[in-house]
Amino acid sequence: MAIEYLKRGKSEADRAQEDAKIRAAVEQTLKEVEDRGDAAVRELSEKFDSYSPESFRLSLDEIEALIAELSPREIKDIEFAQRQVRRFAEAQRASMSDIEIETHPGVILGHRNIPVRSVGCYVPGGKFPMVASAHMSVATASVAGVPRIVACTPPFQGRPNPGVIAAMHMGGAHEIYVLGGIQAIGAMALGTETVSPVHMLVGPGNAFVAEAKRQLFGRVGIDLFAGPTETMVIADETVDSELCATDLLGQAEHGYNSPAVLVTNSRRLAEGTMAEIARLLEILPTAETAGTSWRDYGEVILCDTYEEMLQVADDIASEHVQVMTGRDDWFLDRMTCYGALFLGPRTNVSNGDKVIGTNHTLPTKKAGRYTGGLWVGKFLKTHSYQKITTDSAAAMIGQYGSRLCILEGFVGHAEQCNVRVRRYGGVNVPYGEPAPFPEPAGDGTCER
Repeated sequence: MAIEYLKRGKSEADRAQEDAKIRAAVEQTLKEVEDRGDAAVRELSEKFDSYSPESFRLSLDEIEALIAELSPREIKDIEFAQRQVRRFAEAQRASMSDIEIETHPGVILGHRNIPVRSVGCYVPGGKFPMVASAHMSVATASVAGVPRIVACTPPFQGRPNPGVIAAMHMGGAHEIYVLGGIQAIGAMALGTETVSPVHMLVGPGNAFVAEAKRQLFGRVGIDLFAGPTETMVIADETVDSELCATDLLGQAEHGYNSPAVLVTNSRRLAEGTMAEIARLLEILPTAETAGTSWRDYGEVILCDTYEEMLQVADDIASEHVQVMTGRDDWFLDRMTCYGALFLGPRTNVSNGDKVIGTNHTLPTKKAGRYTGGLWVGKFLKTHSYQKITTDSAAAMIGQYGSRLCILEGFVGHAEQCNVRVRRYGGVNVPYGEPAPFPEPAGDGTCER
């Protein structure tokens, strides 16, 4: 097996050191929000965003005034993207059914899919106004039927961004706050004097937002750990270096720590892509950001075989995986660890980020090994229920339950079963003893 790194990013040790600094900063900031509420939130907003309005929550009049700043074309574009997102989310919701079955005569089991009661949707926007993130979280939560949807986004260039606010409002947000970063996550999860806490947090963000969600997990639910954007291109000789370089830099511009990885079995394509990236960085308006990400987190991995490419890709478990090869469906059938796949040269990650309809809030930092991305099902809780409708079934299940509880040493548990065996089966079971044999009859009645 020959896997060669033509370019490496920062070491795992360096990345771990950065993560430790972020953890400490987030922990202290969340404590301030919890201890001092609105006062801390305002101080943090002034410190990080130079923004301190009379109220962080926008009124309906303010929302409508911001939307009025958009052109008819911009409104239609947002509407189109949200239709795409809603159509896919509605199809996903339709695939999730409430069920009820009779597993034995008189024994009824089922489950119901119930929307989370309140959700906080974070929409990044300090560096770039992430209009599309509102579709992915707010509109999807709306399709799920969440009755209270809170949306937070930081100010952009000192004020609310009209496009982001429009997308939040059109997506179905019930409360919109112009708040960013850790202070927004803390306010939504912990609550303040003016912000009622939510039950769940969703949405992408920078490393500080992702860490805040991680630290709050358990106190509230979260969608997943969605940190800085990651992208991977899996390519062979069927495509050229321009496509590969463009797709890598297109995601590297998200931030200074956005990993971008090329996995290929073509040395010519690998070397050509690195040269093309250098050329594009000379003309890309966001080259300062993208170039830093490429320098510190970019990697080029050369493999001998498609099997090696698959192994490397699954091990890295990147958030976005662009597959442009002569066997795209081969990778679709075999890849198991990733956020989302983008198959073939006609599509790209930007489609998924903005408009195509699949959700762009995806797992990062290898979380694709154990979870998929945000989808309508994340906003639904599947709750089971049980019901016994006949005396014979109550006695039969009770006999089995009694003996299994005694096997584990749970006498009180056994008595819950025994009292049903006595009452509904007429079987004399001494207190604290296992229900006797013989077994209940096959029709659910008790033989005695």
